[in-house]
Amino acid sequence: MTLTKSRARSRAVRAPDVRRRSVAVLVLVVLGALIPLLGPSPALHGTGEADPPGTGGIALLRTVLFAALAVPVGELFAVRLARTAPGAPPALPRSWSTVANSVGFVAALGLASVVATGNLVPSSPADIDVGGLYETRDGKLALLEVNGFLAAALCSASRRPATQALPLAAVVVAEALRAHPATEYSPLVGSGLTLVHLTCASLWVGGLPHVLRTMRLWGHGEAGAALLGRYARVALVLLAAITATGVCSSLRRMPPGTVLEQLTDTAYGRVLLAKVVLVAGVSALALWARVRLARAADPLTARSPARAEVGVLALVVAVSGLLTALPVPIRW
Repeated sequence: MTLTKSRARSRAVRAPDVRRRSVAVLVLVVLGALIPLLGPSPALHGTGEADPPGTGGIALLRTVLFAALAVPVGELFAVRLARTAPGAPPALPRSWSTVANSVGFVAALGLASVVATGNLVPSSPADIDVGGLYETRDGKLALLEVNGFLAAALCSASRRPATQALPLAAVVVAEALRAHPATEYSPLVGSGLTLVHLTCASLWVGGLPHVLRTMRLWGHGEAGAALLGRYARVALVLLAAITATGVCSSLRRMPPGTVLEQLTDTAYGRVLLAKVVLVAGVSALALWARVRLARAADPLTARSPARAEVGVLALVVAVSGLLTALPVPIRW
């Protein structure tokens, strides 16, 4: 009887926590969806730049695509860390890769339909020229992303989920090439920067949630703290690479003499500034978690700032999706 009452009290205590976390996740999802949908108009206000048709929808699709890419890439990374952590239990949380890859397939399909109508949002299926996708560079890259996510979903559902790494790499390459058309100055340099930036961002954004899920499954113990410590050390390198490639990419699009002006006078600059502020916040939370991990009596208290870091990272992904849909202020 005493044991039954104890379990009942434990469930009663955990219930409010579960509800609060569910509400927090719902709020973050809503905010993540609102940023790309409502972002174009405020960002473009007063800049004199035209608002391309369907910017909000395209930004939302790109946000979903980036998030869907980060989940399986980060999961593969986190699983590798977990298996090499000292004293790690064999149990791992259920994979989200198949669902994420399927969602990415739908988002890539939506973006391919936009490309098939001449970069316009189709009003009906009759407007979509599927055959025309094979005739343009953007169309071929869009099809590569669609097929890449489909292949990744099939691989992740198979007995060898690690094989999804190859099609996911193809998606990253396609996205890096798409972001820098052949008409741009030194497009291969830009694609190389985007390739490193997107890969490191996917490892960081997708790896942390899986690490936290693994720690929760393992419970209190040294293995969980060791796993978070390993992730934190790699995340520091990833952050440095993301910062370096992000700065270089921005300077290629906004020459040093015009950066301050464009950060306030162009839509791209305004959203980029918002992204920089969010990344700075994420960096502060990551540093806070690392300090707790090293100095706190209970290293697992580092999970609190790490959970907040996941929330802000979700907003960074949403802002990144909006950034890719806005006019690029290239000035040479």
